[in-house]
Amino acid sequence: MAAYQPATRPTLYFIGVTTGKSSIMKVFPAWARALGLAEAEIRGIDFPLHADPAAYREAVTFLRDDPLSLGALVTTHKIDLFHACRDLFDVIDPHAALMGETSCISKAEDRLVCHAKDPISSGLAFDAFVPAGHFARTGAELFSIGAGGSTIALTWHAMQGDRPSRIIVSNRSKARLDEIRRIHGEMGANVPVDYVLAPRPADNDAVLAGLKPGSVVVNATGLGKDAPGSPLTDTGRFPQGGLAWDLNYRGDLVFLDQARRQQAAQGLAIEDGWTYFIHGWTQVIAEVFHIPIPTAGPRFDDLSRIAAAAAKG
Repeated sequence: MAAYQPATRPTLYFIGVTTGKSSIMKVFPAWARALGLAEAEIRGIDFPLHADPAAYREAVTFLRDDPLSLGALVTTHKIDLFHACRDLFDVIDPHAALMGETSCISKAEDRLVCHAKDPISSGLAFDAFVPAGHFARTGAELFSIGAGGSTIALTWHAMQGDRPSRIIVSNRSKARLDEIRRIHGEMGANVPVDYVLAPRPADNDAVLAGLKPGSVVVNATGLGKDAPGSPLTDTGRFPQGGLAWDLNYRGDLVFLDQARRQQAAQGLAIEDGWTYFIHGWTQVIAEVFHIPIPTAGPRFDDLSRIAAAAAKG
């Protein structure tokens, strides 16, 4: 079991797979100075994919009991950690309960709180990339590859306003597809949803081939960051006039390379995960440190510039 050291300063944790490689390790100190949190620090906690539930419980119990450990952002392990630690939380917010995930842990009046921030952060990033009224205007579809927490949050957001004509979710394992189907049922999904078992990249290629022009294709698998490669083969064909969004901003980013090779011929709009990264972290920092951080406007733009400069430094 891990030997966690008590924090000596107000500390935010990053629970992931390769946290030391993330830009947040450079960005957070710069943001902390800008936000009046100069004494705060960030620590990474790395687990392998689908770690032992006891390992998640040990980390959450430590965070709960250590006074200066104030909270955490959880990535990759959002669903597994939630199911392993649900009983350790005093409060579970409605999004977390519905979606069965933990993307943020905070403390409030000695209570340990589980949040699902992805519906907010992914929605903000999605709306910044996809033009307003795009689905109503084009009749396009949304294809999200990977049935984890990011897709659960993203599809929830897509069902709220300008809705795609159809949502397709693919995944390599049937269990995750069954879980997201159950969650969509509880949401009262108002958009047709197809669930595709896709153990091979060629299976996702086949879905691509049937998409309507203008459709949005999302790599929500972690491939290209947490593990090498892409959920598509090099022969997969993006839809004409489509939008390709990789939720990753670091790694080998093969999915983005595949999209860029087709950008001119297919008229693609392409986006990486940087804006998603900014919204995801600022939402969690605001919650953990109990400070207001805007989601748009000059102050948000300043934080974005600070992040970009720190990441390059």
